[in-house]
Amino acid sequence: FEDQSVDLSAGIGIACWPDDADDADTLLSRSEIAMYAAKRQLSGALRYDPGFDLASAQTLSLLSELRRAVEHNELRLYLQPKVALHGQPGLAAEALVRWQHPQRGLVPPVNFIPFAEQTGFVRQLTLWVFEEVARLLASPQARHLPLRVSVNLSTRDLLDPELSTRLAGILARHGVQASAFCLEITESAIMDDPQRAEAMLNRLSEQGFKLSIDDFGTGYSSLAYLKRLPVDELKIDKSFVMGMEAGEDDAMIVRSTIDLAHNLGLTVVAEGVETAAILARLRTLACDEAQGYHIARPLPVDDFLAWQARQGEASPL
Repeated sequence: FEDQSVDLSAGIGIACWPDDADDADTLLSRSEIAMYAAKRQLSGALRYDPGFDLASAQTLSLLSELRRAVEHNELRLYLQPKVALHGQPGLAAEALVRWQHPQRGLVPPVNFIPFAEQTGFVRQLTLWVFEEVARLLASPQARHLPLRVSVNLSTRDLLDPELSTRLAGILARHGVQASAFCLEITESAIMDDPQRAEAMLNRLSEQGFKLSIDDFGTGYSSLAYLKRLPVDELKIDKSFVMGMEAGEDDAMIVRSTIDLAHNLGLTVVAEGVETAAILARLRTLACDEAQGYHIARPLPVDDFLAWQARQGEASPL
């Protein structure tokens, strides 16, 4: 391709009726699981084996159920507030998805997000979250608020060549600016294919999105890539933040990360803030923003708006 050699391979997943499943939706789900197993193992074609499924047997029907969840409005948008630690203007939150299953009740994301990533359905979930956030930002309740909402992007999202176009379409549909969003990307998502990731991040940055590296400190990114990427923010992984009270090693990592980010002109968010003592220490270390259960748990949209209204009337944290 343009004088460059490109190595191509294919992964094929097979599921057979009636041994592997007895209905079309489950056959499709299991063939997709086998396909991604074939891609991981570089083995060409693989027939479905229950050992390919990373979760319990109950999750095997999740793909078809997730498709129905989107079609039947079973997904719910939740927002977890972020607070500025030094009086910076504006409001911020992280967007999260919950599933109000008609039989199982409120399904926690740990029970379906990994499965969605495994099967590729996470792209539809990301677009659903982005659309719901855009709809919220355009609503009468929120359009007067200086609110910036973070949306998580998976590896599959970042490597989708149409991602920037899809997001631009949603923004245009709701009349919302890209600057009202912060897109959070994990280090591992960037390093899976650094060149393609860098190209997409540059496109998203040019559109006006704020970009954040999530779970910083747990991945594989080098300082050389960090300097080159058009990111605006580092988000310190909660394992380091929660460990600050137990020992100085984690506190030193947090302090060093904050200093590194500020020296690179980036802002810093600490997640996993579960005590007042950790919040106070982060403020002392000049961390810019914080989120965690001490501040607020993820909230349904109406509860989040009510929480923000109460914060505006109360003294700062």
